[in-house]
Amino acid sequence: MLLGDIIKAYRLNHGKMSMDLFSEKSGISKAYISLLEKNKHPKTGKPIAPSIQVIKQAADAMGMDFDTLFSMLEGEVSLSEQKIVSDPVKTKKGVVINVLGRVAAGIPIEAVTDIIDTEEIPEEMAKTGEFFGLQIHGDSMEPRMCEGDVVIVRQQDDAESGDVVIAMINGNDATCKRLRKYRDGIELISNNPSYDPMFFSNEEIETKPVKIIGKVVELRGKF
Repeated sequence: MLLGDIIKAYRLNHGKMSMDLFSEKSGISKAYISLLEKNKHPKTGKPIAPSIQVIKQAADAMGMDFDTLFSMLEGEVSLSEQKIVSDPVKTKKGVVINVLGRVAAGIPIEAVTDIIDTEEIPEEMAKTGEFFGLQIHGDSMEPRMCEGDVVIVRQQDDAESGDVVIAMINGNDATCKRLRKYRDGIELISNNPSYDPMFFSNEEIETKPVKIIGKVVELRGKF
């Protein structure tokens, strides 16, 4: 079976999806999708041999497992590309985590139902703890983090001074701030200088309360 045939069938079975929309979903150019579906290079007349990257993008766009799609493409991928796939160093699978639109106080991360998307993290990272994604709201962390960006967060109840953390304050939704530790309390600092730092004494940390629920380990910007 050819990748172009699979993509075409997917488009037809999903409301006759246009090439433009599939291009937007997959990141594959419309021109190349057209070549794949025709399976003929306009200059050489030879069949199109998609790269591993293109196959991965197509699989992601169609909600398919990469290995499943790859196994369907008998003889379509060149031997050099097949060697890449068989290389265990280059084909380590990622781990899918949930991206949350918000995290409310008193609700365990695993119980949050406001799941808006998913992201993939490397297996090596996933082995170091429990992770979730959180969508950034507001402009307090601009220009580094903007509205709609997603941060990858390792669940933990403490962090080092200087780390970017997700914290609960006074029972409100989680907020993303940079942590500064002092002997008599902590400060949560915005990147945006328009926002004043928030200082909490050790007593306020206990009584409000102020609780760190995770450390930001990666930023994934959205276009």
